[in-house]
Amino acid sequence: MTVLLDIDQLRTFIAIAETGSFTKASEVVHKTQSAVSMQMKRLEERVGKPIFARDGRASRLTDEGDRLLDYARRIIKLNMEAMASLSSAELSGRVRLGVPDDYADRYLPEIMARFSNTHPNVELTVVCDPSTDLIDRIDTGDLDLAIVTDCEMITREPEIIRREQLLWVSSARHSVHLDEPLPLALGRQTCNWRHEAISKLQDIGRPFRILYTSSNGTAVSAAVLAGLAISVLPESGLRPGMRVLGPSDGFPALAPCRIGLLRNRHESSALADALATHIIQGLDNISEAAIAAE
Repeated sequence: MTVLLDIDQLRTFIAIAETGSFTKASEVVHKTQSAVSMQMKRLEERVGKPIFARDGRASRLTDEGDRLLDYARRIIKLNMEAMASLSSAELSGRVRLGVPDDYADRYLPEIMARFSNTHPNVELTVVCDPSTDLIDRIDTGDLDLAIVTDCEMITREPEIIRREQLLWVSSARHSVHLDEPLPLALGRQTCNWRHEAISKLQDIGRPFRILYTSSNGTAVSAAVLAGLAISVLPESGLRPGMRVLGPSDGFPALAPCRIGLLRNRHESSALADALATHIIQGLDNISEAAIAAE
């Protein structure tokens, strides 16, 4: 008899793999921890092999679990595409999306194209603001969805849809990373990436000065490409002409950043759910090293 995999169990399985914890995954999928544990027990029974191994308090995947994870992501992706396609004819109206400007040019073209193709009768309104402002607009109901990055001011945990390594970046044509004190181009004071960069430099005792501050990612990248300062960017933010700086250059590793999706708690809609599906698909399709920086 053919054993069929359960979509809901696969969603929970992916959440555990991405958070490294049954407890954290339960928050992501909005289930109790006991329900999550039961789902994974049943999933292991379905596949007939152990998919998790204990690693202290964390849960890591077995070799079989790693193989299943790839299939699980593909199955979920196809399921979402099928549902979005079949429901597209019924949807019309307006949906409001917020996204930080430094992600807009990288993420939005594919997301908007796919969404427009499957939902031609829907008006998409896009607002580009820093994550802290988008969080406020979600909380007040001004937006239906918002893509946000790590932020200390967030009042609730977003749905984490992507993780990227944060990187030190400089111009490939200049040696500004050798300057003393080190010139920096960073986001405004509420930016977690700014805090991470300053903290790491203070830890190693590297003198620095903040030369440029902007909430606009394009402006920060321009300062880097002009050879005026270095900055920190996620992998998908790398641009031709940038160079990644690592330990061999005297720059310590940075923590990964999280990209999350916030939904309007005051009013949910099928339009917002459909757009969320395309956002998740779009971010999942961007490779971890989208642009090579020599």
